[in-house]
Amino acid sequence: MSRAFVFPGQGAQTIGMGRALAEAYPAAQAVFDEVDEALGEKLSALIWEGTAEELTLTANAQPALMTTSIAALRALEAEGVGIEAASFVAGHSLGEYSALCAAGSLSLADTARLLRVRGQAMQEAVPVGVGAMAALLGLDFATAAEVAAEAAQGEVCQAANDNDPAQVVISGHKAAVERAVEIAKARGAKRAIVLPVSAPFHCALMQPAAAVMVNSLAGVVVEAPKVPLVANVRAEAVEDYAEIRELLVEQVTGSVRWRESVAWMVQAGVTEFWEIGAGKALSGMIKRIERGAETRAIGTPEDVAAAAEAYRAGPAAG
Repeated sequence: MSRAFVFPGQGAQTIGMGRALAEAYPAAQAVFDEVDEALGEKLSALIWEGTAEELTLTANAQPALMTTSIAALRALEAEGVGIEAASFVAGHSLGEYSALCAAGSLSLADTARLLRVRGQAMQEAVPVGVGAMAALLGLDFATAAEVAAEAAQGEVCQAANDNDPAQVVISGHKAAVERAVEIAKARGAKRAIVLPVSAPFHCALMQPAAAVMVNSLAGVVVEAPKVPLVANVRAEAVEDYAEIRELLVEQVTGSVRWRESVAWMVQAGVTEFWEIGAGKALSGMIKRIERGAETRAIGTPEDVAAAAEAYRAGPAAG
């Protein structure tokens, strides 16, 4: 049996996430402490006691979700389940940074600082109100891409997130995205809804943010991961550190190929996906991509204990 560790992206954040882990595991608390120090502020206080509005800001949500994921991983390690329990790591958008930190490719402090910069750069790349994103439900990726292209009319409108067989998120100029919503409904989408996001992620409008990440990534050490990364923009395993650096830049404007990434891992023998961190969004997507896949969400001390027990019991019970 082969296992992948997967890491959630923006939207999974909730006030209080990771607090129980930090209270139960000193190693998890140490993660929050190290990130607070790296950022020079009490991000942990915002995560545990702040407002949802403040936590949802891209510059906060990105490092906060990563911190929670790595805290959950450190708790697993304290129970005897390390990164070597996974055959692959993967993450949805910002979760790719969590995956790289988990696999030892990026240090925790560098990952936190990179995500703070990435979040700010993505937020500032497009003035508020200029861009938008929408979820198209019930259309496959090829159809969603056709809808986006038809709606563009000289503006930017792209398929941004290929999440699962019936959920594609499009991104671009607000008017183009609104046109796409109407076209998608006419093409048979079950639902087409503009999302409450602060910027149009994963499209060409994010080019200024990609330029910022080139400079930011140039200043950090990127090691070869201990476990291969299934990269968002490639939907296949990558192990070369120089290539990973390039793909993290490309990822800012490129599509998140999550459906293909999961399918690739299944093809490579993965039967079990552990979602490390906040929420269960990826587990739901994975089940829709590969009905037979086993999923396990690990975000609380109880989840950690159950996962460790299943791991120790071996493939028959796991």
